[in-house]
Amino acid sequence: MRLTVLGCSGSVTGPDSPASGYLLTAPGTSPIVLDFGGGVLGALQHFADPRDVTVLLSHLHADHCLDIPGLLVWRRYGPGESTGRAPMYGPEGTAHRIGVASAEVPGEIDDISDTMDLRIWEDRVQVQIGGLSITPYKVNHPSESFGFRITDASGRVLVYSGDTAVCDAVVDMARGADVFLCEASWTHAPEERPEGIHLSGLEAGQIAQRAGVGELLLTHIPPWTSRAAVLAEAQSAFSGPVHLVSPGEQFAVEHVGAHESLSG
Repeated sequence: MRLTVLGCSGSVTGPDSPASGYLLTAPGTSPIVLDFGGGVLGALQHFADPRDVTVLLSHLHADHCLDIPGLLVWRRYGPGESTGRAPMYGPEGTAHRIGVASAEVPGEIDDISDTMDLRIWEDRVQVQIGGLSITPYKVNHPSESFGFRITDASGRVLVYSGDTAVCDAVVDMARGADVFLCEASWTHAPEERPEGIHLSGLEAGQIAQRAGVGELLLTHIPPWTSRAAVLAEAQSAFSGPVHLVSPGEQFAVEHVGAHESLSG
């Protein structure tokens, strides 16, 4: 299982990065893109044919889904033979959200079912995509939002937090993961940030420590947040390796060796 960072800028596109999007590849499995925010379609073209990908949407905020209308154009009119409808998973309301954004006439809704085979997430109900098992966990964010626990045939585990504030579900989801790709949108100054929307670097590190993960990858840092400060906070709370992701980076999901969970 290999993770490629297509975009990792939080909340908006950044000067050096698209918004959220991550390519996941594994033997015997079609390419999977976790989230599809602004700029992700362009970045994806360096690594995979957009016609071939399965899309997993964690939630429907613009920075996680609104390059999908471009993907529809590619699949409908781009080069190559039709490969049929592509699987896409998302929360309730996905067809309406994307259909409104993709419509040619204001007030209309584009019917995306000609190109996308949409399935709706159910909390903690596992789905199988090729050689990967994916379990969505509903997390704490203003819109209906999910993180993903992804397990390959050898038992290696990648967890993606999606967008979340601190909650028991994200700890449960990350428990014992080999690699934890976790958002960290703020530094830990509660008086300077909205409550219950995103994690600080400190909170991301604390969750990783509680869950006993092997490696922590920090993502979704907005252009206005100090990456160095977020990294330092996470390192102060988590005893394992911590890395700030950047566009184009690739990570092999391997058994790193779990770190002791504070919750046992």
